[in-house]
Amino acid sequence: VQPVESGGGLVQAGGSLRVSCKVSGIITSVFNSKIMAWHRQVPGKQRELVATITRLSAANYADSVKGRFTISRDNANKKIYLQMNNLKPEDTATYYCNTDIGELSWGQGAQVTVSS
Repeated sequence: VQPVESGGGLVQAGGSLRVSCKVSGIITSVFNSKIMAWHRQVPGKQRELVATITRLSAANYADSVKGRFTISRDNANKKIYLQMNNLKPEDTATYYCNTDIGELSWGQGAQVTVSS
């Protein structure tokens, strides 16, 4: 099972970006049973859980992104999204999608760079 992340890029502080993820190699019913999530990692630091979303779209966020990021999912197409607004330099990281507990293979990630 391989998530494929896309989107991201370079943006100035205060700007917005969206990252997307398509999960392949998993049947829809199994995808729908999972709490999906976005994680992020900066080189040399531990991976951080950013946001989670249940099948029915109940979401939770890390305190550092609450009020600025929005996670969503498309169950039929096995996709999840992360809309990031009012970005800060400390949001610079590689963003990965996976389940909340990291059950899937880790993809390549999407690089997000926020300049000050």
